[in-house]
Amino acid sequence: MPELPEVETVRRGLLPVLEGHHIVSAKTRRGNLRIPFPPRFAERLKGRTVQHLRRRAKYLVADLDSGESLIVHLGMSGRMTIYRKGKVFMPGEFEQDTIAAEEGHGLHDHVIFETDAPARIVFTDHRRFGLMTLLKTDELDADKLFKDIGPEPLGNAFSEPVLSAALKGKKTSIKAALLDQRVVAGLGNIYVCEALFRAHISPKRKASTIAGKRAEVLVPAIKRVLGDAIEAGGSTLRDYAKTDGSLGYFQHRFSVYDREGEPCPAKGCKGTIKRLVQAGRSTFFCPACQK
Repeated sequence: MPELPEVETVRRGLLPVLEGHHIVSAKTRRGNLRIPFPPRFAERLKGRTVQHLRRRAKYLVADLDSGESLIVHLGMSGRMTIYRKGKVFMPGEFEQDTIAAEEGHGLHDHVIFETDAPARIVFTDHRRFGLMTLLKTDELDADKLFKDIGPEPLGNAFSEPVLSAALKGKKTSIKAALLDQRVVAGLGNIYVCEALFRAHISPKRKASTIAGKRAEVLVPAIKRVLGDAIEAGGSTLRDYAKTDGSLGYFQHRFSVYDREGEPCPAKGCKGTIKRLVQAGRSTFFCPACQK
């Protein structure tokens, strides 16, 4: 599933063709994704101006001049691709020829937006675990999708004292705690593994023991690994792609994730990367230098 860096990369790609632009038309090619589209979904989007395009955890949020917000979750395999006049639009760079002559008409192209950029934005999702809905902008924080989400890890609200307080008394592992969106927003399996490695903290360590000095190391590690991943355009392991159709490449910079059996890359460490299963998810770590 795309995590925070992938969703943030998509948001930045969409900015030049969505924020400040009118939605000329919207079309759905089926009645639902993970959940049904709301009543008159396309009609409520047509003619609206996107005043602000932001991200909350793993959700894209487009605030409209109607007082509603378009909410998008990519799910497991969702992609949003920008096309312009039969070409992939690469913001600030150039237009690149694409094979797709009828973009938006593929078997798994489920939602198509036209904006006055001009641009066509196509949401593709072959597994249909994605989500699109409309909510009142001033009621987002109270909605079930958002009300229990913790602080944004790249924001000022996420700090060592905040993390320490959230982990206080938790008997679960730190790996499981960081995957809990109530503790911190947007983190997933890949970046939790990578952040714990950078902080030299074992994923098996009890979450309550992180408060204090370990949190002072872990918070900056989380921020750095997310920043590095965004800079690299996210990680493409299977389905994820950027809005221009190109792939992220942070997967080539993984230290531990999916590197079972390889030597630990930490300077001076002679350990070997191990894999264990926690709550049904693969965890990769170095038992020699992560304590």
